[in-house]
Amino acid sequence: MNLEKENKFAKQINETFHSAVVKVQRERRIIVELRSDLIPPFLSFAKEYLSFIHMAHYSCVDWLEENKFELVFMLWSYEEDVMLIVKTKIDREKPEFVTIKHLWPQAETYEREIHEMYGVDFKGNDRLGEFILEDWDDLPPMRRDFDTVKYAGEHYFTRPGREDAQDVRETIARHSGEEIPDFAKKYSIRRDEE
Repeated sequence: MNLEKENKFAKQINETFHSAVVKVQRERRIIVELRSDLIPPFLSFAKEYLSFIHMAHYSCVDWLEENKFELVFMLWSYEEDVMLIVKTKIDREKPEFVTIKHLWPQAETYEREIHEMYGVDFKGNDRLGEFILEDWDDLPPMRRDFDTVKYAGEHYFTRPGREDAQDVRETIARHSGEEIPDFAKKYSIRRDEE
């Protein structure tokens, strides 16, 4: 396997951002971890000088045990046919980061989603209001400490008019003739009737 171009990128990154942890994961994939304050200049550097002009994805991971959120930026170089995955961790108690919408306009949409689903505040993004969820006033639902089963039970399956609600697993099992695996049974909306 020839990793010449990946190693060349890794060297360029380390020469410019000395504190970066760079790993050539495999052919066409490089992972970079940086402090959060270095992310905006690094992303600009990757776009302007390393040819990673396409932001393919921007996401968040909840590391509840570490009390951190990890922001993940996936950049693509059409010129070199390489994916650059850039990661940084921010505080989970007061999650803040700066917007990168000036680098990639589509980042605004990702930031709006991450804000709503995890509660991260993106300084400089003035469109962080209601996005996907309507009238939401609970803990952001993608946080690992959000109890989805409890929330659904309290808000959806016990309200008037939902008496005939069906568990999708039970419906599929009935139609396919397959049994629901034991590990999935505890998530049934009808577990109180068992």
